Order: sequence, then structure tokens, then C-alpha cells
Amino acid sequence: MDTIDQEKLHKIFPQFEEPLLKEILSQSTIKHLDDSEEAMRTGQYIKSTILLLDGLLKVYREDDEGNEFLMYYLEPGNACAMSMMCTARDEKSQIMAKAVNSAEVLLIPSHLSEELLKKYNSWHSFVIASYRQRFEELLQTLDSIAFKGLDERLLFYLKRHVKVSGKEIRLSHQQIAYELNSSREVISRLLKKLEQTGAITLHRNYIEVHDLDILD
Repeated sequence: MDTIDQEKLHKIFPQFEEPLLKEILSQSTIKHLDDSEEAMRTGQYIKSTILLLDGLLKVYREDDEGNEFLMYYLEPGNACAMSMMCTARDEKSQIMAKAVNSAEVLLIPSHLSEELLKKYNSWHSFVIASYRQRFEELLQTLDSIAFKGLDERLLFYLKRHVKVSGKEIRLSHQQIAYELNSSREVISRLLKKLEQTGAITLHRNYIEVHDLDILD
């Protein structure tokens, strides 16, 4: 969707009242992102708050060697809390964000974001809720790294993917290894063990998830 009307926007963000929707639409820009296209990159000044209208965005950190550390995913109806923070403080981004598949984002300019905070309680509540949700997800990720073994981290990782993209996980063993800071051989071995429990089935180009809760 290269354009969106007020009714469609309300379906994605039902908590926003009509005057707020009108202001957002009057001054914001819709941008289409192709598969794997960047929405934010490290070192970039962010001038707009990013709201996801369609598709899926992956938010992550990247080290000097190009290894990725997954932070969280954004689904339609979500806002990128990091873009909000960078926009409000006029700071450079410390994270990366890219489309997992083709996506549509709504870019709200920084001056408008500030004005909306003063005028609409629903926008203020949305911003606070966005910060809280991402903080809780980061705590879960931190817990999985600090207190769990690689097998438990892999299970947590797969459950997160199922939540946002369904039971067909189209990632290679190498991609999973990058995000879990492991090797492809180790990840393949752990996935094979999961398959033996009946929790998943490994296919050539994707992982089919049956029931990960049986392992809890």
C-alpha cells in the first residue's frame, strides 16, 4: 500500500481518535520497504518515528564483523521505540532495522511527534506502552543469554519467530547461528534433537514448527 486512508489507519491503530489520525495522515510519509531493505542503520540520524503498517521488521545490533544480535521484531500496529528515542533526542541510531519481508512503514516527522505528545493522551499512552513492551522483550532476551544454555536459547528464539511469523520459519541454520552467536554445526545438531522430539520438522529451506511447548 503506497497510500492509506483514515479508515485503514484506524484499523491498524484502533486506539487513536479521529483528530489524531487526521494529523498523522496530513504530515506523515508512507514508505515501502523491499525484502531485507534497511529502515534504520547504525550511525544514522533518525528524523522520524517509525510505525509499521504492514509486513515485519527485524530490529537488531550488528558488530564490527557483521554478526547480528536480534533485539526484537515489529509487527503491524507497532512503533519502533528506538526511532522514537533517537528522534526525541536528535541522536544517531545505535541499532539496525530491516524488513524481513516487504513492508510498509509510516514516518512521522520529529516535530509532529513532539506536538502529538502534548495534544493527545492516546499518543502519549502509545509511546509509553511501546517503550515498556520493547524493554520487557529486551529483558527476556537478556535473561535467555545470561541464564540459559544454548539449547534453551534456541527454543526461546524459535518461539519468538513463531509468535511473529507463524509456524514456518524460513531461516537457514547459518542465519540462526549468526543471531545466536554460535556455529552452524552446533545449531544443526540442536535442531536435529528438537526434530527427534517431534517439536519440529526440518525441511530443505525452512523449519516447520509443530509444538514447542511440549519441551517446557
